[in-house]
Amino acid sequence: MNEQDEKQLEKKLLKDFDHRLNYSGVNGKRLTTRIQAISEIGRGEKGSSHRIGFSEEERKAKTLVKHWMDEAGMNTWVDEAGNIFGQLVGRDETLPVVLAGSHIDTVPNGGHFDGVLGVLSALEVVEAWKEIDYKPMRTFEIVIFSDEEGARFNRGFTGSKAVVGDFDTEEQRALSDIDGLPFEEVMKRVDLTNERFPDAKRDLQDIKMFVEVHIEQGKQLEKEDVPVGIVTGIAGPCWLKLNIQGKAGHAGNTPMNDRQDALVVASELIYNIPYLPPQVSSSAVATVGKTHVYPNGVNVIPGEVELYIDIRDIHESTRDKLVDLVIEKAEEIVEKRGVSLEWEETTRTKPVPIKEGVQETMATSVENHGIRPVFLPSGAGHDAMILGRHLPISMLFVRSKDGISHNSEEWSSLNDCVQGIHALKDFLEKVTQED
Repeated sequence: MNEQDEKQLEKKLLKDFDHRLNYSGVNGKRLTTRIQAISEIGRGEKGSSHRIGFSEEERKAKTLVKHWMDEAGMNTWVDEAGNIFGQLVGRDETLPVVLAGSHIDTVPNGGHFDGVLGVLSALEVVEAWKEIDYKPMRTFEIVIFSDEEGARFNRGFTGSKAVVGDFDTEEQRALSDIDGLPFEEVMKRVDLTNERFPDAKRDLQDIKMFVEVHIEQGKQLEKEDVPVGIVTGIAGPCWLKLNIQGKAGHAGNTPMNDRQDALVVASELIYNIPYLPPQVSSSAVATVGKTHVYPNGVNVIPGEVELYIDIRDIHESTRDKLVDLVIEKAEEIVEKRGVSLEWEETTRTKPVPIKEGVQETMATSVENHGIRPVFLPSGAGHDAMILGRHLPISMLFVRSKDGISHNSEEWSSLNDCVQGIHALKDFLEKVTQED
């Protein structure tokens, strides 16, 4: 592949860029060059990005950003979980710091913006401050968290969990990656050790707030026709596993009025589920994403169906109310149909709502740059969710084309990305100045 072909991402980003957005030290060309450079580390299928957690590709990309932090005059270090930090010392070093950033690892054959945009947006703010000779009152830090996506060990947020101390060393030691390599062996390959992970925990009293910019991974901002949106909270999932037991029988010899068809019952439940979330909240959702039918024969009445339901909301009380509604609806249907039901809860994670005052401050920053404030929940998890269990957080979403993410078609225009940086810069100048 020649150099011209390799720079297609950069060329596409700059093609329709409005250069009037280059002001107050923010530079779209610099951001584009850096997105392009990171995209070249770990190229996957169809021009995608392939940098799974704790891989050499992830480490190489983090090292490159650390180099840019060094060039920007930041103090940099790597902690015991492989997280990269860059620090811009403020005018009053006694105050708790403001922390911003995201991750740089990807799902297999993922996109070029997920995580990367959050890291580079925070760095572009520092570059802008440097150009306009601005120094915040509070110290500002940027973080690149390790292994957010969880593609390697089928569980994510490894780096952010280490920073807040939400992990179990013995549980980690028992993990094996997608290739069967033990956790300890994977750590050795990137110069880390399981024993030192606890040392990555920060004193959270030293951190005032965590701020994360991320692509939306949905279509709400596109429908609203705005470049950025203010996140109201991060949904916490509850997963239910339901087992519906009817009676298998011959498809030809069993009359329709003498059947206990488990799949018909499951289908009735699945049909009803979309009507339940609006009863509790405008931000609640429920999804049946996985089913198994037994015995799964063309000419056999299904005798058993196993299905999994993902239930989420940004508020714990309404999320839990929706869980109850789903179970009540399932019990009502199976009783009516004369079959039996067993269910269990396999996952329950606390949602993380974002304080209204923080949302209002971000909304003001968005308005200051001529953008209509749009508020929306995050259905996906982010590193901010992990830190938000312990600290105030803020999140800003940048519009995603067609809502696509986690593949090579993932796209956010440079105009939208730069407008997000201006809003972030405005917000950070507020929260780093507050007493």
